[in-house]
Amino acid sequence: MQTVDVATLFAENLVRCRKEAGMSQEELGWGASLHRTEISQLERGMRLARIDTLVKLAGALSVSPCDLLEGIEWSPGRTMSGEFELKRARRPDLN
Repeated sequence: MQTVDVATLFAENLVRCRKEAGMSQEELGWGASLHRTEISQLERGMRLARIDTLVKLAGALSVSPCDLLEGIEWSPGRTMSGEFELKRARRPDLN
């Protein structure tokens, strides 16, 4: 398994879900009661959503919070620390 930055994978999931919903960043921000610049930062992996933001985004997108967390799993370490791992299926590019 490849170790991944959680913010990066969350960002990819957020972009995918927003595009599948046919929404702009501004529309998503309005629906989630968040500023468009926050949506932009989340989608670029510059910021990681808090739990309340995760729920707002999922609600505005009409998806499960699990859709935004897809592929993000925690593996406990043997002694002191664990790591997040990338476990995503290949998807067609949504650009």
